[in-house]
Amino acid sequence: MIKSEKLRIILLIVIAGFLGYFAGVSKIAFAWNNYQPRIEVSSKEPPPSVQIGDAGRMWEVLEKIETTFYDKDAINSEKALNGAIQGMVSSLDDPYTVYLPPAQNDDFKQGLAGKFEGIGAELGLKDKNIIVVAPIDGSPAKKAGIKAGDVIYKVNGQFISGLALNQVVEKIRGPKGTEVILSVQQKEGEEPKDIKIVRDEITVKSLTSWNKKIKDIEGINDKAEGLANAGENNVIYIRLSQFGDSTNDEWTTLASSIDRQLSEDENIKGIVFDLRNNPGGYLTDAVYIASEFVPSGAAVLQEDKNEKRTAFPVTGKGLLTDVPVVVLVNKGSASASEIVAGALRDSDRAQLVGETSFGKGTIQQAEDLGGGAGLHVTIAKWLTPNGIWVGNGKDGQGLKPDVEVPFDTKDPAHDVQLEKAVEELLK
Repeated sequence: MIKSEKLRIILLIVIAGFLGYFAGVSKIAFAWNNYQPRIEVSSKEPPPSVQIGDAGRMWEVLEKIETTFYDKDAINSEKALNGAIQGMVSSLDDPYTVYLPPAQNDDFKQGLAGKFEGIGAELGLKDKNIIVVAPIDGSPAKKAGIKAGDVIYKVNGQFISGLALNQVVEKIRGPKGTEVILSVQQKEGEEPKDIKIVRDEITVKSLTSWNKKIKDIEGINDKAEGLANAGENNVIYIRLSQFGDSTNDEWTTLASSIDRQLSEDENIKGIVFDLRNNPGGYLTDAVYIASEFVPSGAAVLQEDKNEKRTAFPVTGKGLLTDVPVVVLVNKGSASASEIVAGALRDSDRAQLVGETSFGKGTIQQAEDLGGGAGLHVTIAKWLTPNGIWVGNGKDGQGLKPDVEVPFDTKDPAHDVQLEKAVEELLK
């Protein structure tokens, strides 16, 4: 993580383009007194490294609005400030560096806390398109047929081209019981189609798990090649849907339970660790969970703007460092879930089965600003322990699985990816 002084410099750069020599404030507010623009600033001076720009154009625009815009009631100081900051942040052309006004910042925190109102889908930016990274299990989005990789073109009939990611999220979220219509392209070359979704309260539980005999696992064919001789063998399945505020506590309880099961049942052949459609979350949680499986070494590498690499080591206290593991990934596996998958593969603890992951290879730091707003700043790249960057830019391709298994779109109830993961455990 970057130090507070560096973070202030980033904020100063954001503000400088709009407020000229008033840059460097920690709290700024626009107000109109009889439509005369006024700024309240702190006395903090910007550091010498910050180049102060000419604010003349800013004042000229404000003056033109004040004197010529026909609807004086439409002049909103808070909206003007938010728009100005969002414009500067978007000039960085980084979809993950975003300014969040108070309402959106609150929505983000509710999402990590595991409870919010909306459709239940994580959105991202890829090839300049707003896409669905992953629908949440059991969410209105998933029930309506929204899938990982869907490209969104319209929200309630309005094109979203040119809008920032957080602006699109704001349009899609809403109170429980209300409707939103998304126009999405689900396959390349197909025409977009409208999907109506009724918003609901979304409660996200990070973890689900079961221990079953292979012949009793729903979604796979125990007569399939490689599983025909499964006999009485069992498999433990772990599904991690996100890295949120409660993930570590849930994980600690689950890991202790699985450790006991492994010591009591000699028929358990291993663990299928399902990270499909996991959009990520906290970096520290990714390191914590990777540490459960990896006995030593690095969980992830962080590379700063000077290409200096810092290793985040595993804790060395894992309960599951000896059990065989297969990790399931797909194009909805992003960020922290890619970190865990990369750590397990690079340490020779697991094979990856499924589809190539999303490819989000950067780290953001979230900071609360005055008045409930927030700023997320990309501070570094992350790389797997072997130095592989998975970012979705020109240099990154996501994590390619060791065993590639496309999702069976013709028979979704038949989980061919899970079937293959179990088969790999039996080898």
